[in-house]
Amino acid sequence: MRFHVNIDHIATLRNARGTSYPDPVAGATRCEQAGADGITAHLREDRRHIRDEDVERLRKSVTTLLNLEMAATDEMLGIAGRVRPDVITLVPERREERTTEGGLDVIRAHAQIEKIALMCRERGIKLSLFIEPDREQIQKSHALGAAQVELHTGEYCLANSAADRHSELAKLVSGAAFAHTLGLEVAAGHGLTTDNVGDVARIAEIGELNIGHAVISDAVFVGLEAAVHGFRQSIQAARGAKSPA
Repeated sequence: MRFHVNIDHIATLRNARGTSYPDPVAGATRCEQAGADGITAHLREDRRHIRDEDVERLRKSVTTLLNLEMAATDEMLGIAGRVRPDVITLVPERREERTTEGGLDVIRAHAQIEKIALMCRERGIKLSLFIEPDREQIQKSHALGAAQVELHTGEYCLANSAADRHSELAKLVSGAAFAHTLGLEVAAGHGLTTDNVGDVARIAEIGELNIGHAVISDAVFVGLEAAVHGFRQSIQAARGAKSPA
């Protein structure tokens, strides 16, 4: 299973004081050295953490895989077309939200997604869509030419009871299986920690996890390399078990 580290919140810490440190690009290098299979960064409209120059520098420094999360806007289309990340993941974005809330409605946003999908085909960039584990959304993602869907795990992570958690996990299991039958690669992410990642990592069709906030939070106490190693160990331990379906 691929493990990609989102380094947004290294930039959040930097921006809190308006300093040049901690440097998210240097953090990305350390994550790679610790065994991360790729680096994810979200260039938001308001530039609240990652900035344009960070993306430019990441493109030059990342040696594994660079996944650029972005909204489906003309501005981001232009930036991505110039920077040429390895993967573009389209996510929903509202300025007033604290973090990404829910998956992208690809049915409603299909016209803009089609423009970005065309650019991805022309430049050889892999297109991933961050969506809910919903059959209609998965089917439309496939029709729009996405190579991958990233299933939103936020509701599973926020579930307040064992019953709710089981219900949300079942949706992820079903969504991953359906996406796989369509020939889509399946990733997952949002809100995952070392405590809850196991059941998601055990879903056989999921081949990639994108995790950021919890990695950087753990790093405050144990260091970045140890935080990456800790997640890798949790994922590998879970992957040795069967799917929770």
